[in-house]
Amino acid sequence: MDNYLIDKDITEGKIKISDDVIATIATVAAENVEGVVKVSTNFKSQMSDILNTKNINRGVKVNIGERQTVVDIYITIEYGVKVLELSERVQKTVKEAIENMTDFDVVEINVHINGIAVKTQE
Repeated sequence: MDNYLIDKDITEGKIKISDDVIATIATVAAENVEGVVKVSTNFKSQMSDILNTKNINRGVKVNIGERQTVVDIYITIEYGVKVLELSERVQKTVKEAIENMTDFDVVEINVHINGIAVKTQE
């Protein structure tokens, strides 16, 4: 990911935010939602894993424009949670985190449920 979201020109220069930064914000925000086990991989990310490419944002795809952002996030959830409610909480949490930290308009958060994890009894 080498796209940049240009915020604005300021007297001293330009402010640029990489889509990797937005993906990191989305990953951390989603993983803090109760019921989300982890941000999981999509196929492209799985190929990076095979090639040993390190990337914390492997389950997040960011499409950026002038001031608008679309995020696709792939998650594994806990067994027994209400999928629609959890997905809405993830959307809200990720949107708020990105908008608060970058001041950009998030127009779409697409949540992809890649798996369900069952808690093991210890």
